[in-house]
Amino acid sequence: MAGVLAARMGFNSLMRKQAKSFNVRICTMESDMEISCEVKWKGKDLFDLVCRTLGLRETWFFGLQYNIKDTVAWLKMEKKVLDQEVPKEEPITFQFLAKFYPENAEEELVQDITQHLFFLQVKKNILEEEIHCPPEASVLLASYAVHAKYGDYDPDVHKPGFLAEEELLPKRVINLYQMTAEMWEERITACYAEHRGRTRDEAEMEYLKIAQDLDMYGVNYFLIRNKKGTDLLLGVDALGLHIYEPDNKLTPKCSFPWNEIRNISYSDKEFTIKPLDKKTNVFKFNSSRLRVNKLILQLCIGNHDLFMRRRRVDSLEVQQMKAQAREERARKQVERQRLQREKQLREEAERARDKLERRLMQLQDEAHMANDALLRSEQTADLLAEKAQIAEEEAKLLAQKAAEAEMEMQRIKVTAIRGQEERRLMEQKMLEAEMLALKMAEESERRAKEAEQLKQDLQEARDSERRAKHKLLEITSKAVYTGENADLDIPKQKSPGLPPDSMPQDLSFSRENLSFDFKDTDMKRLSMEIEKEKVEYMEKSKHLQEQLNELKTEIESLKLKERETPLDIIHNQNTQQGTSKHSNFKKLTLQSTKSRVAFFEEL
Repeated sequence: MAGVLAARMGFNSLMRKQAKSFNVRICTMESDMEISCEVKWKGKDLFDLVCRTLGLRETWFFGLQYNIKDTVAWLKMEKKVLDQEVPKEEPITFQFLAKFYPENAEEELVQDITQHLFFLQVKKNILEEEIHCPPEASVLLASYAVHAKYGDYDPDVHKPGFLAEEELLPKRVINLYQMTAEMWEERITACYAEHRGRTRDEAEMEYLKIAQDLDMYGVNYFLIRNKKGTDLLLGVDALGLHIYEPDNKLTPKCSFPWNEIRNISYSDKEFTIKPLDKKTNVFKFNSSRLRVNKLILQLCIGNHDLFMRRRRVDSLEVQQMKAQAREERARKQVERQRLQREKQLREEAERARDKLERRLMQLQDEAHMANDALLRSEQTADLLAEKAQIAEEEAKLLAQKAAEAEMEMQRIKVTAIRGQEERRLMEQKMLEAEMLALKMAEESERRAKEAEQLKQDLQEARDSERRAKHKLLEITSKAVYTGENADLDIPKQKSPGLPPDSMPQDLSFSRENLSFDFKDTDMKRLSMEIEKEKVEYMEKSKHLQEQLNELKTEIESLKLKERETPLDIIHNQNTQQGTSKHSNFKKLTLQSTKSRVAFFEEL
């Protein structure tokens, strides 16, 4: 059966070579692409086409990876694609990945696309736990990943629950604490809000600057055995070779920087490393398969070349790329400042408009209140006038009755002469009439006083009406004056499509004034700038460490100790001892090469 399968695979390979082209699928961190390749193409032809498609110029960091049996391999540039041990099924699938990592991402990564591809790959490795990341660093990295995707934090847009569908933390970190998804989101959002003002590229670079200090960042691990047959791990990264115990991928037992290694070779499964010091014995180890030795050698040669390249003067191509990158960053900075200024002016105009609108509404309310008061005054005046008219008519009626009573009294006096009896009766009637007349006179006088009082009230009501009308006229004239000022003071928003001469003078930029001098050779000024950058870097590192410690303190009480992995325990021990990735590397390299080789052989 195996013979039949081998014959079939050989037949498929022969048919593919006889064809004029074959299909390839390239999987990048963002998308896939289908490519039709010629049979004669070498690995470099395919790789260059992918890089041109992506617009990538820093090609030395990347490669095309494919799976072969139970391991991975990288496509060789100098050999034909079909002459290598690539999968036989079409389309042939390759992963476009970073093969080598920089020592310092901020200094070495020039293009934005290079930085973005590294960001996506490192983020994926952290989430899939291929790189061990402590919980507090995971939260901070997640906040930068959110900023790179969503931009500046806006509480009106980024409401609770907007990260519910996002994968931001390793499952190991989530299971390590008694915290709900809402609690994790709250802490990530709190850090995210502090990154306001950064661009996507800046957020991605901050992510890489934190990630590059993680112990497993950029390290490729391989299972090996020394002369004694002890199982060990070989780590290959940008700084050199490191030897680990199988259960501890964080802290190497010994390290060999690339500048101390003279030659690397293998024979079958045995791998030989010759130190630069010829007095020191070579040290050897065995790997599980010949294919693994080939992969180790590829990574060693590539990392060593980049290690030496970093310590030489940049090539003309790299210098041009860095100059273009600096010009592009400067242009983006100017554009960002212009947009920020426009945004600030727009926000100020909106605030002024809102203030004027509130003032206008206040004046309108006052006008409505004055109108209501005037209406009530008019109604009161009408009512008082009606009452005064009624009182005046009543007073006239009483006066008429008093006159009739007086006439009746006179008539009674005339008839009183006719007789004593009549006189007595008349006197009695006259007395009654006089008393009635007196009462009517008093009532008439009282009614007259009431009428006078009502006239005074009417006069006062009319005076109040005149004052209310005068106040309404003042308010109305004031509102009109304020509206005219609003039309004059509110700056109009500038549309992005307007011509430059329609922009405010303080926002115009002349291209003649934007010049960049990158040829200054004044060493004193350069030294001062380097010293200044060192101070700023130390301050940023101190702030970052304080931020990580604060996050760790906040979530430490919710930690479940029994769920800690061995790597978590080792990381905590290293933190308590003050051991970091770089300090441990310096400590190990202080020892002589000879003693390190002897230590490796004795493990």
